[in-house]
Amino acid sequence: MKMIIRWLLLASALVLLTQWDTGIQVKSFGAAMGAAFVIGLLNAFVRPLLILLTLPVTVLTMGLFLFVINALTFQMASGMLEGFQVHGFGDALLGSVLYSLWGLVIDAALERMMGPRRLPPPSL
Repeated sequence: MKMIIRWLLLASALVLLTQWDTGIQVKSFGAAMGAAFVIGLLNAFVRPLLILLTLPVTVLTMGLFLFVINALTFQMASGMLEGFQVHGFGDALLGSVLYSLWGLVIDAALERMMGPRRLPPPSL
C-alpha cells in the first residue's frame, strides 16, 4: 500500500514540475504515473551501472557527477515515453534535482505517517 501511495505522490510531483517553467511537459496524470514508474525502474537498474562506469569521474568531482547521472536517467525516461517530454539537458538537470527533493519529502512524510517497514520474524 505504501508503495502505491508513493508512486501516486511521485506522479503528482511530476505534474507539479510542469507548473513551473522547467522545460518539462506531462500530457496527463496517466503519463506522469508511467514516467514515475519508468524513472523508478531506471534508478533501480540503470543508475547503479552508470555510477559504476563513471566512478573515477564521480570521485574526481567529489560526487557532483551524480547530478549528471540523475539528469541522464531523467532524460532517458523522457526518450522512452510519449507523454513525458524533457526539452534539454539543463531542463533534465533541474527537473531531476527538484524531483529528487520532492521524493525526499514524500519519503519522509510517508515514513512519519505509516511508520517503518517491518519484516516478519524469521520462521524456524
